[in-house]
Amino acid sequence: MNEIIAMNKNAGTVNVKPGKNPRQLYEHQVNAITALNKIDAQDSFSTLVVLPTGGGKTMTAATWLLSSAVDKTKKVLWIAHRHLLLEQAAEAFFRNAYTETMVNSTSFKYRIISGQHDRPIHIKTDENVLIVSKDSIIRNLNSLDQWLNNEKELYLIIDEAHHATAKSYRKIIDHVKSKNLKLKILGLTATPFRTSEQEKGLLGKIFTDDILYKIDLDTLIKKGILSTPICESCDTDVILGDNLGLNAIKSIEQLDVIPEDIAEAIADNKERNRFIVKTFFEHDNYRKYGQTLVFALNRTHAFTLKALFEQYGKNYGIKAGVIVSGTSKEFIGVDISNEENQRQIESFRQGEIQVLITVNILTEGVDLPKTQTVFLTRPTISTVLMTQMIGRALRGEKAGGTKDAYIVSFVDNWNSKIAWVNPESVLSNEGNGFVSKDYEHKKRIVRLISIDKIEEFTRIVNETVDTTRLESLDFIKRVPLGMYVFTFIDENNIEHNHQILVYDSTKDQYEELIAALPSLFKEYGIEDEVIEAKMLSELTALCETTYFDEDMIPPYNKRDIEYLFKYFAQKESAPLFIPFEEIDRKKVDLSIIASEIVAKDMRRSEQNNYINSLWEDESNLVRVYFGNKYFFKRQLEIEIDKALGEFEFATEEENVIGEERDITALSLQEICSQFPAYGNELKATVYQKAKTDSGQYKCSDCGKTSPHKALFQVDHIVPMSKGGLTKSENLQLLCRTCNLKKSDKS
Repeated sequence: MNEIIAMNKNAGTVNVKPGKNPRQLYEHQVNAITALNKIDAQDSFSTLVVLPTGGGKTMTAATWLLSSAVDKTKKVLWIAHRHLLLEQAAEAFFRNAYTETMVNSTSFKYRIISGQHDRPIHIKTDENVLIVSKDSIIRNLNSLDQWLNNEKELYLIIDEAHHATAKSYRKIIDHVKSKNLKLKILGLTATPFRTSEQEKGLLGKIFTDDILYKIDLDTLIKKGILSTPICESCDTDVILGDNLGLNAIKSIEQLDVIPEDIAEAIADNKERNRFIVKTFFEHDNYRKYGQTLVFALNRTHAFTLKALFEQYGKNYGIKAGVIVSGTSKEFIGVDISNEENQRQIESFRQGEIQVLITVNILTEGVDLPKTQTVFLTRPTISTVLMTQMIGRALRGEKAGGTKDAYIVSFVDNWNSKIAWVNPESVLSNEGNGFVSKDYEHKKRIVRLISIDKIEEFTRIVNETVDTTRLESLDFIKRVPLGMYVFTFIDENNIEHNHQILVYDSTKDQYEELIAALPSLFKEYGIEDEVIEAKMLSELTALCETTYFDEDMIPPYNKRDIEYLFKYFAQKESAPLFIPFEEIDRKKVDLSIIASEIVAKDMRRSEQNNYINSLWEDESNLVRVYFGNKYFFKRQLEIEIDKALGEFEFATEEENVIGEERDITALSLQEICSQFPAYGNELKATVYQKAKTDSGQYKCSDCGKTSPHKALFQVDHIVPMSKGGLTKSENLQLLCRTCNLKKSDKS
């Protein structure tokens, strides 16, 4: 039997084509390459090139690498996190390999590595370009060793570099650095952000040379390289906010995930779906919209819309296609493979289908220059995702695209409960990042705070819950000073957006805890991106005991500490703190509003008119902060009572008298639980006693020192089991190692 040879297009040889590349670079791409050539004179670097979506970042990088690296027989390792991005990168190398760029080499070898392409085990030492998925290579780092053997220099490209803050990227970089070669790192992204001092701990850990070259959206629009965006907003009249529970709100705001029952209700809403499709066809809009990319809510929604587009499109010669990740057998009776997705994309490129529907797998990287319109039928709270979705239609005339781009949003009524991102705000703030000061951004910050405050507001209006201590607090102390915001991937590969509200009562504690995190991770030997559950529980309990107490008003949240550990395990940097400006805190301080009502001696009708005017005032933050008018009015009534001196503490006579016992006979944990103030004072005395002249805490046994309390534990000198008492003279500070040794002996 003759041997059968199969062609593997995921690896092979690229022959350099003679002559000039017909795809010429634009001025901004030439400028980016000029900047890259300049920094390339250094032995090593780690920098970023930021081009808006449609600005040709992949072509720019590939053209530069073909000339500066591949043509000089230097190796290139290109890393991305999606399969389609890998294929786009490979295509950029194939299509731009001309003798105009490569004067020394007539060919080069490549390999694409991912779960859907080739395997790391097949890497050969003579391959010039490796294009790999992050997940495939992180599990097989040793597969790079032979490939890098005897190499003196490597170009490492990180595509969609805003994802590069995960520890896995640093592991790849560290592994490559261990080979003692000159490492030149280039990050590519279309997403605007800054590596300012505030964010140095994130991207600055990798891209130490910051942004090498950047050009903004407006400049490329004026040059005709990108289209002029025309935003259209279409109200669906679908009401979704009335019965939205707290868990659903948190799921959306923290995960950008609409709960399944709500998502299915939206996807199955026949009137909404018909409205979306009719918008495309009525008034001959299909002529204006042209090639249209539709971002659907989920796969059910995608196939439902496809059927409707095809039904309506019969009379207009309009065809629709769908691309989704994974199998879709339950919908159409066949599996949709990656190859089928590629066929659909190519049919859309060629104009054979006019409407392409996707569930976000085209948000990054794929080149669809003829796309004139995007239909946003799914809302998002993510500025990054919104930027990527609208960017699909922004290829301008000079870049083979269109003069105008239509961004059509389908807006449901969520009763202002969710801080959805809209295209207009993204386009107007391109490049400003998360620290912009515009009013819409301010409202988003306040709305995020409001979501975390809902539980507190609910407890206050619940007559069965005693919240007197919280209510008696000066209202301004119940208003957060700001919040830590961060994102992490959990053990189920789900992305979480989280915020920790910070008050006067917890500000110093969180600052101390965050400062101690690097030392804690080193002490406990934590290196993985996911902390084992038992270890997470131990660390959380330790930090609760060390930094927080049950008597705090407003209280801390145990989950916040757990999430902070999960975040730090992946990013190894302090989270971003966003302050709630003092002027805005005062705008929601109900004690100020109550004092004004009392000072003016308002009658009931005047009070109601005044309260309604505050609630209806769009420029006021009251409505955004409290979210619910009943919450607002109920708490304002309490503040009015306080201003009038009529606020009463709820008291209940104790009918159980416990056995009297010397407090020193209780454990420190029992004291902190029953007598928090005294327990905190006792711990503070022990910490102060163990402090050196230089401000370090010192282990009473081995003498180990550290500025961080969490590396030590307060322990009895004479154990309670042997008659020791819980008083300052019998308490000492031990490091973790000494405390464990003592426990083993006892």
